[in-house]
Amino acid sequence: MNLAAWEVPAPDEDFPSGFEHRRVSVRETLGGELVGCTLYEFDPGTQLWPYHWHRGNEEWLIVVAGTPTLRTPEGERPLRPGDVVGFPDGEAGAHTLVNRSEQPARVALFSTRRAGSVVYPDSDKVGAGGLYFRRSDAVDYWDGETGP
Repeated sequence: MNLAAWEVPAPDEDFPSGFEHRRVSVRETLGGELVGCTLYEFDPGTQLWPYHWHRGNEEWLIVVAGTPTLRTPEGERPLRPGDVVGFPDGEAGAHTLVNRSEQPARVALFSTRRAGSVVYPDSDKVGAGGLYFRRSDAVDYWDGETGP
């Protein structure tokens, strides 16, 4: 299988301006269960996702084509085809990709498939179970609880 030659279909959902991308599940095609892999393609001038990090999951990224720019806690750096980057579980694994080049970029993202949460430091959000909350809306552990 050659990921550079794969067909990546048009999206079946609307993304906010600047975050448009195309994707296809490699995991589903291969029949995988424990390791996730998605092939993403995104055009010049777009960012793949908001800057984020995971609690409970590790990710690896392989650049298949193009020259996306990677942002991590260490700053920004350009990537090129063949580059492999690991994003550990936790804040040290924060990342996003921006395409500042003149050509589409294509990356394969592998991840563990565990339930976990996602933190978005730029927008002060936390996501878990498909729901997203601003951290400033946090309540005390006992808030709303009543005893027997």
